[in-house]
Amino acid sequence: MTSDRTALGVPDLSLVVLVGTTGSGKSTFALRHFAPTEVLSSDFFRALVADDENDQSATPDAFEVLHYVAGKRLAAGRLTVVDATNVQAESRRRLVALAREYDVLPVAIVLDIPEKVCAQRNAGRPDRADLPGHVLPRQRRELRRSIASLQREGFRKVHLLRSVEQVEAAEIVLEKRYNDLRHLTGPFDIVGDIHGCREELEALLARLGYEFTRDARRRAVGARHPGGRTAVFVGDLVDRGPDSPGVLRLVMGMVAEGHALCVPGNHENKLGRYLKGRKVQHTHGLAETVEQLAVESEGFRAEVAEFIESLVSHYVLDGGRLVVCHAGLPEKYHGRTSGRVRSFALYGDTTGETDEYGLPVRYPWAEDYRGRAAVVYGHTPVPSTSWINNTICLDTGCVFGGRMTALRWPERELVDVPARKVWYEPVRPLVPDAPGGSEGRPLDLGDVTGRRVVETSRHGRVAVREENAAAALEVMSRFAVDPRWLVYLPPTMAPCATSREDGFLEYPDEAFEAFRAEGVARVVCEEKHMGSRAVVLVCRDAETARERFGVLDGTTGAVYTRTGRPFFDDAEVTEEVLARLRRAVDGAGLWGELADRAPGSPGRGAPAAGSAPAAGSAPAAGSAPAAGSAPAAGSAPAVPAPGGWLLLDAELLPWSLKASGLLRKQYAAVGAAARAVFPAALSALEAAAERGVEVAGLLERQREREADASAFRDAYRRYCWTVDGLDGVRLAPFQLLAAPGRSLALGPHDEQLAWIDRLVEADRAAAHTDGRPPLLMRTARLPVDTGDPASTAAGTKWWLDLTTAGGEGMVVKPLQGFARGERGIVQPGIKCRGREYLRIIYGPEYTRPEHLARLRSRSLGHKRSLALREYALGLEALDRLAAGEPLWRVHEAVFAVLALESEPVDPRL
Repeated sequence: MTSDRTALGVPDLSLVVLVGTTGSGKSTFALRHFAPTEVLSSDFFRALVADDENDQSATPDAFEVLHYVAGKRLAAGRLTVVDATNVQAESRRRLVALAREYDVLPVAIVLDIPEKVCAQRNAGRPDRADLPGHVLPRQRRELRRSIASLQREGFRKVHLLRSVEQVEAAEIVLEKRYNDLRHLTGPFDIVGDIHGCREELEALLARLGYEFTRDARRRAVGARHPGGRTAVFVGDLVDRGPDSPGVLRLVMGMVAEGHALCVPGNHENKLGRYLKGRKVQHTHGLAETVEQLAVESEGFRAEVAEFIESLVSHYVLDGGRLVVCHAGLPEKYHGRTSGRVRSFALYGDTTGETDEYGLPVRYPWAEDYRGRAAVVYGHTPVPSTSWINNTICLDTGCVFGGRMTALRWPERELVDVPARKVWYEPVRPLVPDAPGGSEGRPLDLGDVTGRRVVETSRHGRVAVREENAAAALEVMSRFAVDPRWLVYLPPTMAPCATSREDGFLEYPDEAFEAFRAEGVARVVCEEKHMGSRAVVLVCRDAETARERFGVLDGTTGAVYTRTGRPFFDDAEVTEEVLARLRRAVDGAGLWGELADRAPGSPGRGAPAAGSAPAAGSAPAAGSAPAAGSAPAAGSAPAVPAPGGWLLLDAELLPWSLKASGLLRKQYAAVGAAARAVFPAALSALEAAAERGVEVAGLLERQREREADASAFRDAYRRYCWTVDGLDGVRLAPFQLLAAPGRSLALGPHDEQLAWIDRLVEADRAAAHTDGRPPLLMRTARLPVDTGDPASTAAGTKWWLDLTTAGGEGMVVKPLQGFARGERGIVQPGIKCRGREYLRIIYGPEYTRPEHLARLRSRSLGHKRSLALREYALGLEALDRLAAGEPLWRVHEAVFAVLALESEPVDPRL
C-alpha cells in the first residue's frame, strides 16, 4: 500500500453497511473493494423480485430477501456488504439488529459526496434521468443528520469519506478478529481454573516440562517449554486461593514473553471492574484477592488492570479445530464478536433456577454440542473430567481440595496434580453437577434419537443417520435387556480380502498380508467358535449390582446378544450361567487381581513427560503396551469401585440355541428340499442312462449337486445339538472387556487368553467337584509372525487342519491388542472362514468355479469401514463405563453401534 492511500479497517467477519445518497458511488466502491459474492445490492434484489431495479414499489420485498440472504451469509461466517442508500435510521436499525443476531460487528462506510457531484452522475445515467428533484436533497438531509449518530446506533466502526478524492484513495484492509488464532497450531498445554493456587500451578507446569524464570526474590515471573509448547489458561486465575498475585505474575510474564495465551474468567472480569474503581461486592473470594493485592505495588496493580482489559473472550486455534474459553461456547458463537458471546464465554448459560445452595443451575450446553471444534473450558468444578461431545471441562476444583488439571493438545492427554489442601470451603460440595458427572441425569430419548455425531477418542467423530437411530431405538425399546445392564455391544467383524486360491473364497494369506501392510508384525490366530455372540456382565454379588449399576431386582448381571436381547428367556437360567461364571472368576483369583490393577481412568490420563503411554492409550503401530501397566501419573482420580464386576465378550454354543428359527426357515428348508428332490431325480436319470439315453453329463452334474447339498446339511448340523437347561450349553469367552475403573479391551491378546485359560481351568475344577460337564470352553490359538513365511505357512496349515475337522475358521488379531497404522486404527480382527462353513453362508453350490468367479467380485470397503467405526464406538463405551460416566453417556456409544448395524451391507460378509 502506498503512502497516499487511506486504509479503512474492516473485520474479516462483519456486516459492512454502505451509506450514501443516490449517485454517491456506493456500487462502484463495493465492486472495487469487495468480491461480487460479498456484495448484496438493493438494486439487484429489486430486479430479482420485480424485473426492474428501479421499481421502488418492490423495495419492501427486495429488502426482505436481501436481509434473508445476508443472514445466511453471516450465519456461515462470511463477510457481507449491503449496498443501499441506508440514509434512514430505520433501515440501518434493521441491519444493526441483523449483525447482533449473528454476533458480528456492524461497520458503516459513509460516502458523503457533495450533492452536486451526485446530481451530475445521476443525470448521466439513463435509468436515473427521471429521478424526482426532491429525492436527492431529502437523502442528503437524512445523511447529514445520520453521521453523528452512527456509533450510538451500534456501528462498531464508522469510516467517513467526504470527497471524491478520499473515496478514490480509500483502501479496504481486512482485519483478523482478536479471537482468530487459527494460524497457531501448538502444541498446547491448556490449564484449568487456578484460583490463586500458585504452588499447584508451578507443580503442574513443572510436570508438563516448563522451565521457570525467577526474579531476585525467587518468584516465578515466567516459564517456557523447551519443546516449544504454548500454555493456554482458561481463566479464573484469581480469588479464593492463597496467592492470586503470584499466579498473575507468572501468567502475565508467560503471556508477555509469548509462551502462553489466556482468556478471562468471570473472576478476572470482576477483579478488573474493581481495579477500575467500579462498585462490586467482595464475595466469592474477591476479598482475599483484594487483600493480597493491597501489599503489592501500585504499578503491579496497574499492570494487572491492563492485562485483564486486554483479554479476549475466547480463542479459535489450530486451524479451527480447538476453541478455548472459560465457561464453554456453542458452535454458533465460535469466532464471533459480541457482548452476548463474551457473556456466554465468561458465565455460561443458566436455566434461571437456583439449587439448594442458592447457586444458579447451569444449562448443560455440552450435552447438545455437535460442533467440529473441540471446546476446552472450566468454570464449573467437577471431581474428574472427561470428554462430552467433543468438549471437556478442566476445572477439577483445586482450590476446593481437588486437583489442578491440564490438557495436552493435540495429544488429548490429561495431566493433573493434587491440591496441597482445601484452600477455600465451597458453598456446594465438590460433586459432579457439570456435564459428565458420574451421577448424571435420567435417561432421555433425545440422547439416542435423531441424527447423532459421537466423538470417539481413537477414531474421531462417528455419524449416525436419523433413520438408523430410529431402527436401533425400535430394537432396544422392544426387545433389549434392562438398559442399566446394556453397557456394551460388540462390533461387526471384517472378513479377509477375497482369495484367488483355487476353490477358496477366503484364505489366511490375505489376512496375514493385511496386517503386514499395516506394520503389524505379530498376530494371533484364534479359533472361531460357531455359536452366537454373547456379552456377559457378571457382578460379584447383588450388592455390587445395586451400588454400581442401580439394579434393584436381585439379579447379578446379564447375558445378551449383539443386538442387546436377553439370551435366555428364563431368568433363572441366566442367573445359573452367571453363578457358574462368578465361581470361575473367584476360583481364578481375578476379582482381586483386576481390582488391584484397575486404574482410576480408562486410559485418557496423560503420562508424565517421557514416560510410557497410559494403559488404554493408543500405542504406536506395531508396539505392545505393557501388560496390565499401572495408570499414568497425572491421570484422573480413581473412580470408586463398590465391588467386583466383569464384562466379557464370548460365543455361546450351540448355534442352534439362539438360531433355531433361522435353521428351520432357511438352512433346514434347503436341506429338506434337496433331500426330497435329488433321490427321485437321480433315480430317473440313472434309469434313463440304462435305457441308453444320453444323459451322462446331466447325471454327473446332478450327482455333484446332490453331494453339495449333502455337504451343506453336514456343515450346519455340526453346530446344532439338543440342550436341556444348561446341559449341552457351552460358553467360550475370548476377551475380558472391562472391570471396575478400567477398560481391558486394549490389552495384549496373549494376556487376555491367559486370563481366559485360568477361567476355563477354574470352571473345569468346579464342574469336576460337582460331577457335571463344564460350562466354559477354551479358545485354541496360534501366534504368527506376519513377516516370516515359515510362520505364516504354519498359520495356514493350522487353519486348514481346524476347518477340515469341521471348525468354522479363525479370527486373526494384532497380538498387542490395539494397533494404529499410517491410515489410522487397524482392524481389531479379520475373520477367515473355512471352505465348508462358507457353504452355509453362500449356498450349497458356491464352490463351483462359475459361482466362485462371481463371488470374488464382492466389495468389502463398506464392511471394513463399518467394523472400524463400531470398534471405535465400542472402545468409547468401555472407556466411559470404566470412568464411571453416567449411563446416558455410555448409551450414546452403545446405541450408535446398533444403529450402524442398520446400514445396508451384504449380510454374508
